[in-house]
Amino acid sequence: MRLFLLTAITMLAFAANSILNRMALEDGTTGPAAFAAIRLISGALCLWALVAWRSGRLRPAWHPGGAASLALYVLGFSFAYVSLPAGVGALILFGGVQITMFAGALLLREPVPAQRWTGAALAFCGLVWLLWPAGGASPDPVGAALMAAAALGWGLYSLLGRGATDPLGATAGNFVFAAPLGLILFALLPDTATAQGAALAILSGAVTSGCGYALWYAVLPRLGSARAAVAQLCVPVIAATGGLLLLGEGIDLRFALASALVLGGVLLASLPARRA
Repeated sequence: MRLFLLTAITMLAFAANSILNRMALEDGTTGPAAFAAIRLISGALCLWALVAWRSGRLRPAWHPGGAASLALYVLGFSFAYVSLPAGVGALILFGGVQITMFAGALLLREPVPAQRWTGAALAFCGLVWLLWPAGGASPDPVGAALMAAAALGWGLYSLLGRGATDPLGATAGNFVFAAPLGLILFALLPDTATAQGAALAILSGAVTSGCGYALWYAVLPRLGSARAAVAQLCVPVIAATGGLLLLGEGIDLRFALASALVLGGVLLASLPARRA
């Protein structure tokens, strides 16, 4: 139950990141480079302060793979949503994460029961039904490529987190060394940020990204690659629900049925084999 609650809190943080990013970039007054740079810097400062307060150590741990994959995810994610609809972007992101993490599980010889494959397939079918736009318009190829890169980055970041012995310290190091990459991209592709956009980026970086990713590294060793990949498929459902509530819109039958299919698939994949 403790693992379930911690995983649920982490998924809520991931969904909040999507909502905050969309809110900041929605009107075009805050650019993706500025949002990503502020997000990385605020996450780095928050986590660095927490590590220093906890242990008195001011030098963060250096994990080049974690920092590079985190930067790839954050930057690709921000720039992809300039041209992609939210639903299609989420499909590409979480589909790519599924492929990356299931491939990692197979390469690492992690056992993947048949029920987990079945649950993943059900959940992903529900996600396609929920998020694919009417008319099936093809997505912008540049945005799709950027979101695919973000999916690769997040999948690798999650696979690397399976061996984290100090989740807070590892996440702090990843943010501290990813932040300069965000600043370099901002210098190459400068844009602007409003006060509201900057506030949303700080909230995303310090709370839902920094603390949320530290919690993710804490639960990953107990989840395993395949189960962690499937669990993340509920994030678009949570994000879509949050968007509906924030916009005051109703929930139609398609949304309810597709969400039930996603959550049912996640539940099936999460159950121990003997119980399923």
